[in-house]
Amino acid sequence: MFIQTEATPNPEVLKFLPGQPVMGEGTRDFRDADDAAASPLASSIFDIEGVTRVFFGPDFLTVGKTGDAEWAHLKAPILAAVMDHFTSNQPLFPGEGEAAGGHTAGDYEGETAQIVAEIKDLLDTRIRPAVAQDGGDILFDRFDVDTGVVWLNMHGACSGCPSSTATLKAGVENMLKHYVPEVTRVEQTL
Repeated sequence: MFIQTEATPNPEVLKFLPGQPVMGEGTRDFRDADDAAASPLASSIFDIEGVTRVFFGPDFLTVGKTGDAEWAHLKAPILAAVMDHFTSNQPLFPGEGEAAGGHTAGDYEGETAQIVAEIKDLLDTRIRPAVAQDGGDILFDRFDVDTGVVWLNMHGACSGCPSSTATLKAGVENMLKHYVPEVTRVEQTL
């Protein structure tokens, strides 16, 4: 098994590509070791000193580190954990259904439901694929119809990335405002 690694725009996050599906559909963000208990792979990566975050994407995973940890020391044990997991054929989440958070278009009614569907379609077709290239994901959280504010969750390499605010404001906000005139601004859910 050959696992590729790629740098991300966030110097504290590295992207790992095992050459096969990780989540397949959806994503999962582990912000600490307690969150990671749901997945043997995430748990084994969090057991490595210096790891602060693990994110599973469709065909990749990203790992965040502390500022004083060096990739030169972390990369080999992370690669070993990923390889051990995929060669053992263990499930990613034994005994647990995989669900993504956030509101669905069904949480809204009438014209607002149509606006939310347009926002989610733009996120899924234009924004999320580009963000996945950098080892992250952006998920819809909610839309405030009274103010026109779209709230989004940033995950993986995007979470805490120095350029994430610029990505959110210059890229995502401009695109959503252009295609969905009801959107006035975009904010990140913390």
